[in-house]
Amino acid sequence: MQSLSHAEVKAAVERVADVIRPVTVARAEPGTADAPDRPDLFLALEFLQHTGSFKARGATNFLRAHAEAGTLPPAGVTIASGGNAGLACAWAARRQGVRATVFLPETAPRVKVERLRGYGAEVRLAGAEYAEALAACEEFAAHSGALASHAYDHPLIAAGAGTLLEELRERVPGLGTVVVSVGGGGLFAGVAAAAREHGIRVVAVEPENCRALDAALVAGAPVDVTVDSVAADSLGARRVSAAALAAARHPDVRTLLVPDTAIVAARRALWQSHRLAVEHAAATALAALAPAPAGSGSGEPGYRPEPGEKVCVVLCGANTDPGDLVD
Repeated sequence: MQSLSHAEVKAAVERVADVIRPVTVARAEPGTADAPDRPDLFLALEFLQHTGSFKARGATNFLRAHAEAGTLPPAGVTIASGGNAGLACAWAARRQGVRATVFLPETAPRVKVERLRGYGAEVRLAGAEYAEALAACEEFAAHSGALASHAYDHPLIAAGAGTLLEELRERVPGLGTVVVSVGGGGLFAGVAAAAREHGIRVVAVEPENCRALDAALVAGAPVDVTVDSVAADSLGARRVSAAALAAARHPDVRTLLVPDTAIVAARRALWQSHRLAVEHAAATALAALAPAPAGSGSGEPGYRPEPGEKVCVVLCGANTDPGDLVD
């Protein structure tokens, strides 16, 4: 499969423009725990998006494209999700006036299940991880006639996510690098498609034990991996999309792995320095730049920007229980 095209992202910009909240960007304060000696580090507060994550972009693009084509069935839409994609699908479906049936792993955080029901979705719990929920969702779609959406592996979903990069260019003139967390690769594939068009580098960051993209690069094709990370509720895809793999092969893309200890430390640093309560998935991106925690064997960040390089870290979601962050 070829990489997603910039034309697909531009089409998504037109579809979602009147619905999606424009991203807020904040400059990270130099000398704080999350930005030591990096005056050109910016934080994209995409967790302020509708439903608490970037996923609202792709869900809106997906459903509006099908509405335009007249392909929304009476049975509505169905999706399997670790939580955030389901929230976005349910929210977008309610706006579109169609039913949503969302399949979640039985391990999904309660906060996400409750919010889904608040959006009017029918919630079905299936299996211990995303792949099992996906299988149940596919069976349901086949029998019910519902339109099957996907948490990340669909060009309309990825293109919708890529609209974020178009906004970041406007808010950070001279942006050189954008850092994103990777699970199944929808956000990364979309952002990378737009970034290529504008000569912006992308750093794709995965937890060490949720490394679907890294494994695909090693194998030369998407392969199944085990998932075992503090960020697995959002980044726990067993297999990365082909579009994400194609994007990762571009010379202006760098891929990195970070340990759970660094993810936890980055999430706490965001709370301590800015009072931002984000998911571990969002902190995964920042962990690529922050010094490794004590006892990890290294004080060096995974990605070291050049002097004067403007870097924007995408904080992709905040559907989390902040109870463990209270001082």
